[in-house]
Order: sequence, then C-alpha cells, then structure tokens
Amino acid sequence: MLRAIRRLLLVLLVLGALAGVGAWQAQRVYRAPGPLAVPAQVLVPRGGTEAIAAALLKAGVIEDGRAFAAAALATRGQGALRAAEFAFPAGASLEQVLAILREGRPVQRRLTIPEGLTARQVASLLRGTEGLTGEVPVPEEGSILPETYAWEWGFDRAALLRRAQAAMARTLAEIWAERAEGLPLATPREALVLASIVERETALPEERPRIAAVFLNRLRRGMPLQSDPTVAYAAAEGGALERPLTRADLDRDHPFNTYRIRGLPPAPIAAPGVAALRAVTRPAQTDDLYFVANGEGGHAFARTLEEHNRNVARWREIERRRADSAQR
Repeated sequence: MLRAIRRLLLVLLVLGALAGVGAWQAQRVYRAPGPLAVPAQVLVPRGGTEAIAAALLKAGVIEDGRAFAAAALATRGQGALRAAEFAFPAGASLEQVLAILREGRPVQRRLTIPEGLTARQVASLLRGTEGLTGEVPVPEEGSILPETYAWEWGFDRAALLRRAQAAMARTLAEIWAERAEGLPLATPREALVLASIVERETALPEERPRIAAVFLNRLRRGMPLQSDPTVAYAAAEGGALERPLTRADLDRDHPFNTYRIRGLPPAPIAAPGVAALRAVTRPAQTDDLYFVANGEGGHAFARTLEEHNRNVARWREIERRRADSAQR
C-alpha cells in the first residue's frame, strides 16, 4: 500500500514538474521579442481572433498564429481585442501586441486641407483620401477652415467635413470680434468673402495685410476690386481655371467679375486660412490702391494710377523678356 502511494506521489511530482516547465515555456514565448524588424502600422480587421492573427502574421508582427490565439485566450480576462489601425514597435512581444490591441490608441492619421482650395477641390481631396469612409457633399464655398485634422482609419468623410466647417465658424467669429475699427465690412460673411480673395491673390504671408488694405481702400472709395482670381472663379464656374485669363473673361458680365461689378462678389471664391482672415480684419496701414506682380514672386504697390502704370509697364517688360528667353 505504501509502495503504491509512493508511486502516485512520484507521478504527481513528475506531472507537476512538467506543468511548471510548460508554464515557464509559455511565459517565455509570451514575453519573448517578436519577429517585427521595424515599427509598423497594421489595419486590424473585425472577425475575431483568427482574422486578427492572420493580419498580424501577414504584417510580420507575430510568427505563430496558434501561440497568439492561445495567449489571447489565456488572457481574455484583460479585455476584448479591438479592430482598428494600430502601431506596433519593432520586436513587440505577444504580451505587448495583446496590450496594444486591448488598450493602445489607434493610429492618428492627419489630413491637411491647404489654404485657397475651392469647395470642389476640398470635396475631391476628402474623396481621394484612403481610410476615410462614406460619401461627402461639396461644401458651401469658404465654409471650411484650411487646417490639419487628425482622424482614425474608417472615420466618416462627412463628419470630418463638419469638423472643418465648425472650425471655420468658430475661428471667423473669434477673428471678427478682434477686428480693427472703421472697416468697410458690415458682417463676418463679408470678411470671409474678402479673405478668400486675398488668399488667392498672394502666397506671401507678409503681403496679405497690405493686399487686404488695397481692397479695403478701394471699397471705401467705391472702386471696383478688379481682382483676377474672382474673374478666374467665374470663368471656371466655381472650379479652378487651368488656362490664362482672356479679354473675354474680363469683359464678361458675371456676379463674380469684380472688373464689372462694384463691391464684393456674392460669396467666397475659396477657403481662406487664418492669416488671410486676420489680414482683412487687421489690415496694414497704407493708402495704396493698386498692385501688380513684380516678377519676383511678390507685388509692386502704388497709391496713384500713374505710379501703378509704371509698375505695370515694368511687369510687361519682364514678361516679354521671359517669353523671348523661352523661344531661344
């Protein structure tokens, strides 16, 4: 009897030792560095542990789908595995991988909407951005704030558009509240319209307040703005004109042709950024009424028509020389 008991105890000791070795081996696999050579972003799909393991195997994050499934099952009390885009560090262990899937923050993607895009261009940008979902309408012209927006894979395009529109409404209200006194602008909407013109007139930040001042001075005097970008917007029927302006464009009767109408056009022509909005509400102090390209990426400004005509003559001579050089 004693011999049988001793044998049973021996068997139990052996089994216990084997179980300990197995547990030790499992812990070693669980915490050992994984196969991923460099950090990687992986789109983790829905569909349960098997689908997740397949995606991680394909991306090289794990090397054994069965070990991953076993580890996920053994630690299921720590939470469910989530479907999203996650970033995994090089050499991530199964323990780290599972922690990321349960507690990690999904990858924050970023979309930059540049200043000066038309509403159609903004909609096209959103439609062409991989990872966003759903349809998106063409927004009201000038209603979105050009900015960089963070989002996660699978985010709704229309929701991102609404976020950009809310940012514009908030920013415009704040900037309008801080405007200079005596502006010939009656509403935030008028400031938005003029800012869109300023945005399209120059890419130089330092010029925006001065160009805004020229337009404001012309508004005060009842002079037409004579802004080429408004004519281009009219010629492209709200799109982006991909050809030079013609005399027919300048002579065309159109609500956006500021060579033919006085005052502001009826709506913005593009999405102005914060700098352009600030320029029209806090313009430079100047008596300038005219500007023309100076051949160096900026503009030459003038207070009188005589001075402006001289600047125009210089610009035309620059254009002529460039045309001659291109033909040689």
